[in-house]
Amino acid sequence: MAFLWIVSCFAFISAAYGCGSPAIQPQVTGYARIVNGEEAVPHSWPWQVSLQQSNGFHFCGGSLINESWVVTAAHCNVRTYHRVIVGEHDKSSFNTSEKVQILKPSMVFTHPEWNSSTFNNDISLIKLASPAVLGTTVSPVCLNESSDVFAPGMECVTSGWGLTRYNAPGTPNKLQQAALPLMSNEQCKLNWGSHISDVMICAGGAGASSCSGDLGGPLVCQEDNVWTLVGIVSWGSSLCYTTIPGVFARVTELRGWVDQILAAN
Repeated sequence: MAFLWIVSCFAFISAAYGCGSPAIQPQVTGYARIVNGEEAVPHSWPWQVSLQQSNGFHFCGGSLINESWVVTAAHCNVRTYHRVIVGEHDKSSFNTSEKVQILKPSMVFTHPEWNSSTFNNDISLIKLASPAVLGTTVSPVCLNESSDVFAPGMECVTSGWGLTRYNAPGTPNKLQQAALPLMSNEQCKLNWGSHISDVMICAGGAGASSCSGDLGGPLVCQEDNVWTLVGIVSWGSSLCYTTIPGVFARVTELRGWVDQILAAN
């Protein structure tokens, strides 16, 4: 009973703060690329997180799911000495106009069945040492339910500060976005074969691609004017080819574990 009560409270808190409803509306112009990218409208993905080393180097993305928790990929290997940056669009050190929040992890939980060889269950949860202050530029994304179905062909969006080409010398300063069509696992296996499992979801292969630096970040789909976290950027083409689908951790299959961790902590 206590477990159900805590999960219900989590759902209520997220709803109260308008999860999945950006105060600044995103504008996505079709199948633009993160590789050779399209800049996002500043702060239109207010759940976007930059995970950084102590020197400010961005190494992975993440998604704020309520004021105290961030979801990212297990393979990002987040530690409590890393920095969690919310409210950021331009990560240039020259930009002083953004009111970013620099937060610290207090605990990091990695899925117990995370497999670094197969990339199955590529998810970690970060509990923040102090809660993010929610507002116009910082708000959580909704988590999809285990029963939700997102059909192949549905257009969704991924965002991040990943490389704009696979051999770029560094990641872009401004947040990039790309619209990607979802793909069935059967279709995806035509590219990736038996590497694709039920805890993965594929998107892309239609002229857009995420790349290194986007890892751990969100794949969101919109239903009834609400953006929902459907995938977590996990792996794909080492050369970031835009004709090959990217692979994401499938949130519907991992939602049960997320609820357990939130309820227990």
